[in-house]
Amino acid sequence: MEKPLRLQAFLARAGVGSRRKAEELIRQGRVRVNEEVAHLGQKVGPGDVVEVDGKRVELPQERIVLALHKPKGYTTTRFDPHAQKTVFDLLPPIPGLHPVGRLDRDSEGLLLFTNDGALTFRLTHPRHGVKKVYRVWTERGTLPEGVCQKLVQGVALEDGPARALFCRPAPGGAYLTLAEGRKREVRRMLKAVGYPVRRLLRVQVGPIQLGHLPPGRWRRLSEEEVAALLREGGLE
Repeated sequence: MEKPLRLQAFLARAGVGSRRKAEELIRQGRVRVNEEVAHLGQKVGPGDVVEVDGKRVELPQERIVLALHKPKGYTTTRFDPHAQKTVFDLLPPIPGLHPVGRLDRDSEGLLLFTNDGALTFRLTHPRHGVKKVYRVWTERGTLPEGVCQKLVQGVALEDGPARALFCRPAPGGAYLTLAEGRKREVRRMLKAVGYPVRRLLRVQVGPIQLGHLPPGRWRRLSEEEVAALLREGGLE
Protein backbone atom coordinates (compact mmCIF):
# COMPACT_ATOMS: atom_id res chain seq x y z
CA MET A 1 0.00 0.00 0.00
CA GLU A 2 1.78 3.12 -1.27
CA LYS A 3 -0.74 5.78 -0.26
CA PRO A 4 -3.52 6.06 2.34
CA LEU A 5 -6.82 4.36 1.54
CA ARG A 6 -10.27 4.84 2.97
CA LEU A 7 -10.80 2.10 5.50
CA GLN A 8 -13.72 0.51 3.67
CA ALA A 9 -11.66 0.36 0.47
CA PHE A 10 -8.78 -1.19 2.39
CA LEU A 11 -11.06 -3.88 3.84
CA ALA A 12 -12.55 -4.61 0.42
CA ARG A 13 -9.13 -5.01 -1.17
CA ALA A 14 -8.10 -7.25 1.72
CA GLY A 15 -10.91 -9.63 0.81
CA VAL A 16 -13.11 -9.02 3.86
CA GLY A 17 -16.05 -8.43 1.54
CA SER A 18 -17.68 -5.70 -0.51
CA ARG A 19 -17.37 -2.05 0.50
CA ARG A 20 -20.94 -2.21 1.72
CA LYS A 21 -20.10 -5.12 4.02
CA ALA A 22 -16.96 -3.29 5.18
CA GLU A 23 -19.03 -0.23 6.05
CA GLU A 24 -21.40 -2.39 8.09
CA LEU A 25 -18.48 -3.87 10.03
CA ILE A 26 -17.16 -0.39 10.76
CA ARG A 27 -20.57 0.85 11.93
CA GLN A 28 -20.88 -2.19 14.20
CA GLY A 29 -17.63 -1.28 15.91
CA ARG A 30 -15.95 -4.52 14.85
CA VAL A 31 -13.02 -2.79 13.14
CA ARG A 32 -10.06 -1.31 15.00
CA VAL A 33 -7.15 0.71 13.67
CA ASN A 34 -4.05 0.86 15.85
CA GLU A 35 -6.08 -0.63 18.71
CA GLU A 36 -8.78 2.04 18.53
CA VAL A 37 -12.34 1.61 17.26
CA ALA A 38 -12.47 2.79 13.65
CA HIS A 39 -14.97 5.15 12.03
CA LEU A 40 -16.36 5.55 8.52
CA GLY A 41 -14.24 7.65 6.20
CA GLN A 42 -11.09 7.00 8.19
CA LYS A 43 -7.94 6.53 6.15
CA VAL A 44 -5.20 4.02 6.75
CA GLY A 45 -1.69 3.98 5.39
CA PRO A 46 1.57 2.07 5.64
CA GLY A 47 2.29 1.07 9.23
CA ASP A 48 -1.33 1.14 10.41
CA VAL A 49 -2.59 -2.05 12.05
CA VAL A 50 -6.14 -2.96 11.03
CA GLU A 51 -8.13 -5.63 12.86
CA VAL A 52 -11.60 -7.10 12.33
CA ASP A 53 -13.04 -8.92 15.34
CA GLY A 54 -9.57 -8.94 16.87
CA LYS A 55 -7.92 -10.56 13.85
CA ARG A 56 -5.36 -8.59 11.86
CA VAL A 57 -6.26 -7.85 8.24
CA GLU A 58 -3.63 -7.14 5.61
CA LEU A 59 -3.67 -6.38 1.91
CA PRO A 60 -2.76 -9.31 -0.32
CA GLN A 61 0.71 -9.12 -1.82
CA GLU A 62 -0.72 -9.81 -5.27
CA ARG A 63 -4.12 -9.94 -6.90
CA ILE A 64 -5.20 -13.50 -7.60
CA VAL A 65 -8.14 -14.48 -9.81
CA LEU A 66 -9.12 -18.12 -10.34
CA ALA A 67 -11.68 -19.75 -12.61
CA LEU A 68 -13.41 -22.90 -11.36
CA HIS A 69 -15.68 -25.26 -13.27
CA LYS A 70 -18.19 -25.78 -10.48
CA PRO A 71 -19.79 -29.23 -10.58
CA LYS A 72 -23.37 -29.91 -9.57
CA GLY A 73 -23.86 -30.61 -5.86
CA TYR A 74 -21.36 -28.08 -4.49
CA THR A 75 -22.47 -25.08 -2.42
CA THR A 76 -20.95 -21.66 -3.08
CA THR A 77 -19.86 -20.96 0.47
CA ARG A 78 -16.87 -21.46 2.71
CA PHE A 79 -18.69 -22.56 5.86
CA ASP A 80 -22.10 -24.20 5.82
CA PRO A 81 -22.98 -26.85 8.43
CA HIS A 82 -25.76 -28.12 6.15
CA ALA A 83 -23.58 -28.49 3.03
CA GLN A 84 -21.86 -31.79 2.37
CA LYS A 85 -19.57 -30.25 -0.26
CA THR A 86 -18.49 -26.66 -0.86
CA VAL A 87 -16.57 -25.10 -3.74
CA PHE A 88 -13.65 -24.43 -1.38
CA ASP A 89 -13.10 -28.19 -1.18
CA LEU A 90 -11.88 -27.87 -4.79
CA LEU A 91 -9.59 -24.83 -4.38
CA PRO A 92 -6.13 -24.12 -2.94
CA PRO A 93 -6.01 -22.49 0.55
CA ILE A 94 -5.35 -18.88 -0.49
CA PRO A 95 -5.93 -16.21 2.22
CA GLY A 96 -8.80 -13.86 1.42
CA LEU A 97 -10.01 -15.93 -1.52
CA HIS A 98 -13.77 -15.54 -2.04
CA PRO A 99 -16.31 -16.15 -4.84
CA VAL A 100 -17.27 -13.46 -7.33
CA GLY A 101 -21.02 -13.99 -7.26
CA ARG A 102 -22.67 -17.36 -6.78
CA LEU A 103 -24.06 -20.44 -8.47
CA ASP A 104 -26.73 -22.44 -6.65
CA ARG A 105 -25.96 -26.01 -5.59
CA ASP A 106 -27.70 -27.61 -8.56
CA SER A 107 -26.05 -25.36 -11.16
CA GLU A 108 -22.73 -25.88 -12.91
CA GLY A 109 -20.12 -23.93 -14.78
CA LEU A 110 -17.86 -20.92 -14.53
CA LEU A 111 -17.33 -19.42 -11.08
CA LEU A 112 -14.63 -16.81 -10.47
CA PHE A 113 -12.70 -16.34 -7.22
CA THR A 114 -10.37 -13.55 -6.13
CA ASN A 115 -8.68 -12.04 -3.10
CA ASP A 116 -9.52 -8.51 -4.34
CA GLY A 117 -12.72 -7.23 -2.75
CA ALA A 118 -12.83 -4.10 -4.91
CA LEU A 119 -12.82 -6.21 -8.06
CA THR A 120 -15.58 -8.42 -6.63
CA PHE A 121 -17.73 -5.38 -5.91
CA ARG A 122 -17.36 -4.03 -9.45
CA LEU A 123 -18.12 -7.37 -11.08
CA THR A 124 -21.19 -8.18 -8.96
CA HIS A 125 -22.90 -4.82 -8.42
CA PRO A 126 -25.93 -4.45 -10.75
CA ARG A 127 -24.87 -0.91 -11.62
CA HIS A 128 -21.95 -2.22 -13.66
CA GLY A 129 -24.04 -4.77 -15.57
CA VAL A 130 -21.37 -7.41 -16.12
CA LYS A 131 -22.81 -9.92 -18.59
CA LYS A 132 -23.12 -13.63 -17.80
CA VAL A 133 -23.95 -16.30 -20.39
CA TYR A 134 -25.83 -19.49 -19.49
CA ARG A 135 -26.51 -22.67 -21.42
CA VAL A 136 -29.77 -24.17 -20.20
CA TRP A 137 -31.60 -27.42 -20.90
CA THR A 138 -35.29 -27.52 -20.05
CA GLU A 139 -37.80 -30.21 -19.19
CA ARG A 140 -39.72 -29.32 -22.37
CA GLY A 141 -36.75 -29.20 -24.72
CA THR A 142 -35.68 -26.44 -27.09
CA LEU A 143 -37.13 -22.97 -26.45
CA PRO A 144 -39.21 -21.60 -29.35
CA GLU A 145 -38.19 -18.25 -30.79
CA GLY A 146 -41.35 -16.71 -29.34
CA VAL A 147 -40.42 -17.78 -25.81
CA CYS A 148 -36.92 -16.37 -26.29
CA GLN A 149 -38.44 -13.06 -27.37
CA LYS A 150 -40.62 -13.05 -24.28
CA LEU A 151 -37.56 -13.53 -22.03
CA VAL A 152 -35.83 -10.61 -23.75
CA GLN A 153 -38.93 -8.43 -23.36
CA GLY A 154 -39.07 -9.31 -19.67
CA VAL A 155 -41.08 -11.50 -17.30
CA ALA A 156 -42.57 -10.75 -13.90
CA LEU A 157 -40.95 -12.39 -10.87
CA GLU A 158 -41.91 -12.07 -7.21
CA ASP A 159 -38.97 -9.70 -6.59
CA GLY A 160 -39.57 -7.57 -9.67
CA PRO A 161 -39.34 -7.82 -13.47
CA ALA A 162 -36.42 -9.63 -15.05
CA ARG A 163 -35.21 -9.76 -18.63
CA ALA A 164 -32.52 -11.43 -20.68
CA LEU A 165 -30.23 -9.29 -22.80
CA PHE A 166 -30.07 -12.08 -25.35
CA CYS A 167 -31.69 -15.46 -25.92
CA ARG A 168 -30.96 -18.00 -28.63
CA PRO A 169 -32.62 -21.42 -28.96
CA ALA A 170 -30.24 -24.39 -28.68
CA PRO A 171 -30.87 -28.15 -28.76
CA GLY A 172 -32.80 -29.08 -25.64
CA GLY A 173 -32.94 -25.50 -24.36
CA ALA A 174 -31.25 -22.16 -25.09
CA TYR A 175 -28.39 -19.75 -24.48
CA LEU A 176 -29.28 -16.78 -22.27
CA THR A 177 -27.30 -13.64 -21.45
CA LEU A 178 -28.12 -11.66 -18.30
CA ALA A 179 -26.59 -8.56 -16.74
CA GLU A 180 -27.66 -9.24 -13.16
CA GLY A 181 -27.52 -12.19 -10.82
CA ARG A 182 -30.48 -12.41 -8.51
CA LYS A 183 -30.97 -15.63 -6.58
CA ARG A 184 -31.90 -18.49 -8.97
CA GLU A 185 -32.94 -15.85 -11.49
CA VAL A 186 -32.46 -17.91 -14.64
CA ARG A 187 -34.40 -20.85 -13.20
CA ARG A 188 -37.24 -18.59 -12.08
CA MET A 189 -37.41 -16.84 -15.45
CA LEU A 190 -37.63 -20.11 -17.37
CA LYS A 191 -40.27 -21.45 -14.99
CA ALA A 192 -42.29 -18.25 -15.47
CA VAL A 193 -42.54 -18.92 -19.22
CA GLY A 194 -43.41 -22.59 -18.73
CA TYR A 195 -40.01 -24.16 -19.42
CA PRO A 196 -38.57 -25.42 -16.10
CA VAL A 197 -34.79 -25.86 -16.11
CA ARG A 198 -33.41 -29.40 -16.14
CA ARG A 199 -29.75 -28.40 -16.27
CA LEU A 200 -27.98 -25.03 -16.03
CA LEU A 201 -24.37 -24.37 -17.05
CA ARG A 202 -22.75 -20.92 -16.86
CA VAL A 203 -20.29 -20.60 -19.73
CA GLN A 204 -19.09 -16.99 -19.49
CA VAL A 205 -18.64 -14.10 -17.02
CA GLY A 206 -17.73 -10.81 -18.66
CA PRO A 207 -14.82 -11.57 -21.02
CA ILE A 208 -13.90 -14.86 -19.31
CA GLN A 209 -15.13 -18.11 -20.84
CA LEU A 210 -15.42 -21.57 -19.28
CA GLY A 211 -13.85 -23.13 -22.35
CA HIS A 212 -12.65 -26.72 -21.93
CA LEU A 213 -11.94 -26.53 -18.19
CA PRO A 214 -13.07 -29.92 -16.79
CA PRO A 215 -15.67 -30.09 -13.98
CA GLY A 216 -14.08 -29.75 -10.55
CA ARG A 217 -10.87 -28.23 -11.92
CA TRP A 218 -9.59 -24.67 -11.56
CA ARG A 219 -7.05 -22.49 -13.29
CA ARG A 220 -5.44 -19.15 -12.59
CA LEU A 221 -6.37 -16.35 -14.98
CA SER A 222 -3.60 -14.88 -17.10
CA GLU A 223 -2.48 -11.28 -16.72
CA GLU A 224 -4.32 -10.45 -19.96
CA GLU A 225 -7.55 -11.99 -18.66
CA VAL A 226 -7.28 -10.13 -15.34
CA ALA A 227 -6.69 -6.88 -17.23
CA ALA A 228 -9.83 -7.56 -19.27
CA LEU A 229 -11.81 -8.14 -16.06
CA LEU A 230 -10.48 -4.89 -14.60
CA ARG A 231 -11.63 -3.03 -17.69
CA GLU A 232 -15.02 -4.74 -17.46
CA GLY A 233 -15.39 -3.50 -13.89
CA GLY A 234 -14.14 0.01 -14.68
CA LEU A 235 -10.90 -0.49 -12.72
CA GLU A 236 -8.51 -0.12 -15.62
